[in-house]
Amino acid sequence: MLNKFFEIEKRNSTIKKEVIGGTTTFLTMAYIIFVNPSILGEAGMDKGALISVTIIASIIGTLLAGVWAKVPYAMAPGMGLNAFFTYTLVMGAGVTWEAALGVVFLSGVVFLALTITGIRTKIVHTIPLSLRIAVGAGIGLFISFIGFKNMGLIVDNPATLVGLGKFTPSLIIGIIGLLITAILEVKKVKGGIFYGIIITTIIALVSGQVSAPDIITSLPPSIEPLLFKLDIISALSYSLIGAIFSFMFVDLFDSVGTIVACSYEAGFVDKNGKVQNIDRILEADAIATVAGSLLGTSTTTTYIESAAGIANGARTGFASVITAGLFFLALFFAPLIGIVPAYATAPALIIVGVYMFKNIKEIDFNDFTEAIPAFLTIVLMPLTFSISIGLSFGFISYVILKLAVGKASSVSMLMWGIAALSVLNLYLSV
Repeated sequence: MLNKFFEIEKRNSTIKKEVIGGTTTFLTMAYIIFVNPSILGEAGMDKGALISVTIIASIIGTLLAGVWAKVPYAMAPGMGLNAFFTYTLVMGAGVTWEAALGVVFLSGVVFLALTITGIRTKIVHTIPLSLRIAVGAGIGLFISFIGFKNMGLIVDNPATLVGLGKFTPSLIIGIIGLLITAILEVKKVKGGIFYGIIITTIIALVSGQVSAPDIITSLPPSIEPLLFKLDIISALSYSLIGAIFSFMFVDLFDSVGTIVACSYEAGFVDKNGKVQNIDRILEADAIATVAGSLLGTSTTTTYIESAAGIANGARTGFASVITAGLFFLALFFAPLIGIVPAYATAPALIIVGVYMFKNIKEIDFNDFTEAIPAFLTIVLMPLTFSISIGLSFGFISYVILKLAVGKASSVSMLMWGIAALSVLNLYLSV
């Protein structure tokens, strides 16, 4: 039944690969269970309720991706978007968290409308091949940078912006974990990234860097303090129109970029560069955002960590069902998830970055109208710590360079529109 519904054999996968892939995706993104409540809690929202809401929103979005779109992608409240919610809207502009949830809801409704009308699909397919490949490579560098940062190898340096971290016990364990994971991948061990996370965590346990958890079986915190508390009427005020579009633009570029990158890695892109089943993937993404706002969290989006599961063999929606199931268990066993330290999942992000970067060879670097936009996209994602900003510079430079060499006719009207939105996105990002 599972094979027939999810087309497991048809996609050259197995139940074991899907389970390992779904578990790997979960482990690499489980940090959101703790990070999201921490960030949104600063907006005055109930932290206990946020833990449950974060998990439930992740379950809903991930199940939509797995059962409706039938792809091995996971969803959860987006990093960056939750920071915008708290620090820009609530703490910066003085908007209540209830009105901010209303803003998230309205941006999700706009997304859903764009998806149903097919505009989002056209946006994905109108992006030039060089930029689509650059998106994957740029996100690969971006998540590798996050991996090095989580490991402690790269740290803040006031003189040079970034520098080499001190070789603490956790960093040493992280480096050992990276070497173990790399060796497993070189030897083509199935599930190498997953096993790397487990081995690294065991080393941390044995060395005393993390403590064995207490298993909690009590009921999860109630979501009542946040459920349906959004204030849509206040969100409709003229002063918040910019905020609605900001959420929309950031989620548009981040989700599209992530979907395109993961689709290339999973082999869901045909010879013409079309992403298979893109309509349902985007619909799932939009519905998850609306559902998340009703529950009481910021924008829910597709997670680039899905690439970790894909790299471990996940090719069907069954992997997402596994990921969602583990999120459900996390409602009752959150401490067990919490023992996996960031430096244990960091090697997975770094290795996945390598997988995503490898397609860069397909870019024609002899044509500078293709090479320069691709380069800016790739480099600026990690350097600005933003997928959307890297995309924006890539889109804008592509249109300008094509215009400069008299090839404006090769740029579609929709691409011109994307470039214009990119300018607005940069303006709103400053």
